[in-house]
Amino acid sequence: MQALVFGATGFIGGHIARAALAHGWKVRGLRRRPDAVGAIADVADQIEWVQGELPFDQPGRAHLGQVMRGCEVVFHAAAAYPRAERNAASWVSRSVRQMRAVLEAADEAGVQRFVYTSTLTTIGRSSDPKRMADERDYYVPGTTRSVYYEAKFAMEMEAWRAVAQGLPAVILTPTAVFGPGDVKPTTGEVLLRVAKGQIPVYFDAVVNAVDVRDVADAHVGAVERGRTGQRYLVGGHNLTLHELLTATARVAGVRPPARKLSAWMVDGLIGLGDALRLPLPDLTKTIRLWQPLSSDKARRELGSSPRPFEITARVTITWFREHGYLR
Repeated sequence: MQALVFGATGFIGGHIARAALAHGWKVRGLRRRPDAVGAIADVADQIEWVQGELPFDQPGRAHLGQVMRGCEVVFHAAAAYPRAERNAASWVSRSVRQMRAVLEAADEAGVQRFVYTSTLTTIGRSSDPKRMADERDYYVPGTTRSVYYEAKFAMEMEAWRAVAQGLPAVILTPTAVFGPGDVKPTTGEVLLRVAKGQIPVYFDAVVNAVDVRDVADAHVGAVERGRTGQRYLVGGHNLTLHELLTATARVAGVRPPARKLSAWMVDGLIGLGDALRLPLPDLTKTIRLWQPLSSDKARRELGSSPRPFEITARVTITWFREHGYLR
């Protein structure tokens, strides 16, 4: 099996590449810099590297077709990551154009399985009050002021359009992903700050946390057992924010946050941050959308089996220490 990984030098993509190699597959990786290896330096010599980047315009699609040539499987874990709050419409448009270029190139290359790594922000509130939200539920565009939410939803809709046109794609929506190898700390930034004693407070919230290695295994499962045209929510464990922070503090050997912030105080701080145009993370600004999530479908169909969060936290903190993020 020849697999191509977009995002192989990144967090989730690097683990997908590692899992594919462990599965005995040949792996090709796209990277911008000729020396970039992310967190997979130990297996980098087993990967066929191709230099380039995902285009935001149609002329760049020809190169994508060359990169995909001969690949039966394409893992797309490098979709655009909008960060700027200004020019939201422009960011969404650029993200859609990039996604469309990748999907059209995959179709033209005759890829047999396209696995798209979406995000939990495309999951909306449960349509049935008797169950937790899952892959049947969709974010409603315009319900936040987050460029990230809007762009990610638009990109996933492009994937669905490609499915309707015949592309053999599977869509995975990982929840809050933690684990070793978070080279440019994203969700892992929370664990880092706990370990540094920089998060003394918490508030009422529930987050579904999943290990990046379990996410990578689910991607392999999506190739072997996933159904074309299906969406799978890949999650781990629903934890209160206090439980997540306390478990991390325990393995880091620091005091857990002890002061609880009220809901009105959290809303006030977020509002103040918006008013001052502070660069608040999107997940912080959308706390009201946090919710418990069900990954039963991925466990049942892809064979997902999430490891305990405390194991994830311990390995993550150890990795951060070994790589100089913690002193």
